[in-house]
Amino acid sequence: MSKMLKKSELPSKLCPVCKRPFSWRRKWKKDWQNVKYCSHKCSKLAKSNTYT
Repeated sequence: MSKMLKKSELPSKLCPVCKRPFSWRRKWKKDWQNVKYCSHKCSKLAKSNTYT
């Protein structure tokens, strides 16, 4: 991400737990391909296998 992009132009993914889309964040710059979940809450739910 070398140039400034509009929010609508940022890459996005779908969270497998809550099924909501989430957008790229600067803190995920180096690890975007490994980001799976939109939040810590969804990550914890996925690891405990309590979601349907």
